[in-house]
Amino acid sequence: MKRTFVVALTGAALVLTGCGGGSGSSNSSSTSTGTGSASGSASGSASGSDAGSAAAATTLSSDKPSRDTNADLVIWADATAAPVVTNLANKFASENGVKVAVQISNDVRGQYGTAFKAGQAPDVIVGAHDWMGELVANGSIATLQVPADTMSGFNAKAVEASKYNGQTYAVPYGIENLALVRNTALAPTAPKTMDELVKAGKDCIAAKKCTNILSNQMGKEGNAYNGYPFLSAFGGGIFGTGSNGQYDANKVIVNSAGSIKGADAMAALGKEGALSTNIDDKNADALFQTGKTPFEITGPWSLPAFKKAGIKYSVDPLPSLSGGGAMQPFLGVQQFYVSSKAKNATVAQTFVTQFMTTKDAQVAMFQIGQRPPAMTAAYEEVAKNDKDVAAWAAAGKDGKLMPNIPAMNAVWKPLGLAFADVISGKGGTPAARMGKAQTEIEAGIKSAK
Repeated sequence: MKRTFVVALTGAALVLTGCGGGSGSSNSSSTSTGTGSASGSASGSASGSDAGSAAAATTLSSDKPSRDTNADLVIWADATAAPVVTNLANKFASENGVKVAVQISNDVRGQYGTAFKAGQAPDVIVGAHDWMGELVANGSIATLQVPADTMSGFNAKAVEASKYNGQTYAVPYGIENLALVRNTALAPTAPKTMDELVKAGKDCIAAKKCTNILSNQMGKEGNAYNGYPFLSAFGGGIFGTGSNGQYDANKVIVNSAGSIKGADAMAALGKEGALSTNIDDKNADALFQTGKTPFEITGPWSLPAFKKAGIKYSVDPLPSLSGGGAMQPFLGVQQFYVSSKAKNATVAQTFVTQFMTTKDAQVAMFQIGQRPPAMTAAYEEVAKNDKDVAAWAAAGKDGKLMPNIPAMNAVWKPLGLAFADVISGKGGTPAARMGKAQTEIEAGIKSAK
């Protein structure tokens, strides 16, 4: 097994030699001193540890997150992803003669930032693509060089999400977006418009079969992610783009004409009872899986609960809004990142750029939240036996990637609160409330510079 590992490392070391500068410069420098050095170091670790084995995932301390010091490769993932990642890590460990540890984090992004500053960071983290701008800005992730013929086998949007300023920083595995999930017993026909949806929901309530028109997670503090499609239906959004087509933090469009029209629509739906701040992350799925509403706007991560509840459902595109177009969701991409200070950068890069780019690994990751795989071959494999996969992809085909620039950190809270106020009829007119959110977001971006 060690022989296999050395062969893998040789390829990885060559890759790392090609990585230059950037956040990963220190690791590139150390590994590029020679293949023998990298192989020797890693082989030594493998021979000195329980090569070919990997312990079950352990939970990190929430106060002082720190890496497992006994492993050659440490991976941090959330509790949902950890079991699948552990199985894959065990396979990688067995094939390559290294010891791998998967640790469960209840806040991967936050705990990674804390641990990185303390020199306790893992080698690999699993998380969303919109973390990338911040991770690049603070120099905590390494550049990756994945062969072009490998990346050509991935969904184009996923490839785009793996890059920042033209450089690749991640290997994607799953694409996610919101869609309309419909209880086919309560609503046999898919609504094409929000007006049709509201009528069907009200009819269901009038027949005493339901209690709610629609479940859309918002809560008292709002939810910018679930509210965004209402803005996109009118050409609104969060950031405009620059001449390079990338999101521009200096072009906040929360108070644009299109965004205000979207807010007006949300306010009207709030008055009708179709949107409510009483629906949050605690009860949104429960309302649907107990048959209290015929519709929920949610992502593929909700499906396991619906299946367990025995609900017969359909995954449909989001409806259009009167006076606008179809609601378009954000596209999110789940990915693997490598730390710029990985203990053994060669092993980490090999795991992410070679092992996780295999079809088998990508298919396995589908188990996590049932997100359509980012790799085309894996997508086609799972879509053969799961009709929901193509339905999610169809619902997100015109969606835009969620911004991954650091300025997004200044968006989520003020925009979410604005949505909650708009739906509740608080904070003045929708235009005034969105104007306030615009000011708060711009101030937040400025203060972070």
